[in-house]
Amino acid sequence: MKQIIACFFLLSFAKFPQKGADHLTQHKVEQASPHIFIITLDGFRWQEMFNGIDTNILNNENYSHNAETMLAMYGGESEENNRKKLMPFFWSIVAAKGQLYGNRKYDNKVNVANLFSISYPGYNEMFTGKPTFSVSSNSKKPNTNKNIFEYLNTLPKYKNKIAIFTSWDVFPFILNEDRSGLEINSGLKNVPEENYTLKNLNLVQNSLLVKEEATRNDMLTFVAAKEYLTAHRPSVFYLGLGETDEYAHSENYDMYLQKANEADKMIADLWYWAQSTEGYKNNTTFIITTDHGRGSNAAKWMDHGFFTKGSSQTWLAILGKNVQAQGEIKSGDQLYQKQIAQTIAYFLGEDFGNEKSVFESLADN
Repeated sequence: MKQIIACFFLLSFAKFPQKGADHLTQHKVEQASPHIFIITLDGFRWQEMFNGIDTNILNNENYSHNAETMLAMYGGESEENNRKKLMPFFWSIVAAKGQLYGNRKYDNKVNVANLFSISYPGYNEMFTGKPTFSVSSNSKKPNTNKNIFEYLNTLPKYKNKIAIFTSWDVFPFILNEDRSGLEINSGLKNVPEENYTLKNLNLVQNSLLVKEEATRNDMLTFVAAKEYLTAHRPSVFYLGLGETDEYAHSENYDMYLQKANEADKMIADLWYWAQSTEGYKNNTTFIITTDHGRGSNAAKWMDHGFFTKGSSQTWLAILGKNVQAQGEIKSGDQLYQKQIAQTIAYFLGEDFGNEKSVFESLADN
């Protein structure tokens, strides 16, 4: 279940230190990335991303029923060891070849700039660059703001080369499927039965006892997305995973961790596919992030929204073509989710909206 709380305004845009110019080789991308993958882990906290398992939450029997098992799987002698166990792809491949933003231990910050710190406003901000008052809840209302995928779909080189697969069934409204002309597979929507795998996936979805669930199992979303990716080779690919948020709202920390670890494996699988597929190898950029944070302490970790401290705090990972290998960024930067849309456009050699991309902002200061 997703929280629907309205609130107050988070202000504007930040300046960045000069050293940020080194994050990209040039102010402008000299050779754009032919392919870009965007992946989101709904409501996954920066605390687990950078610190690993939180024993204060784990040791509360209201949130964990298998603390001993979770510690054996994801615990260790240090935060560095814990995070490597929980998110091995991030702390092996991304940390070695890409960039990770949002560890507040080093005063490196990523935040949402919207009022509400819930999902629809978060994804609206992320993909339109516009954190607006009019987008204030998770209600299934068509978004009036134009999104980056819609814009790219008007360009000949990306027309019908955009794939969007999400677990949460509100994305057709967030991305305004009817107006944008984008084909979006979300929730329990069936997929074209192009092979036995997809035929069986539809059978599984259609046989589920609970039909009213808003969020599909992430593995079903991933299987459908991967089959489409392999068959159709899109230029722009978005995978929206949702179960981290669902299990957090259910106050089930064990499964929240499990779903984060599963997401890490899925992203690793996509990276392997990209790096072993002709045309995508060394020609693909990954942008990985989340739509909002969560409560920053053990009593509020399951919640988010304006009245829950920590909800605006997010994180960002970037990997692939045109990204220098700098690993975990330990400087006092401030980034916002509203920069993601232009960052997507930036890597593709395009312009979208009024916000500067992450790298343009860093390079200008």
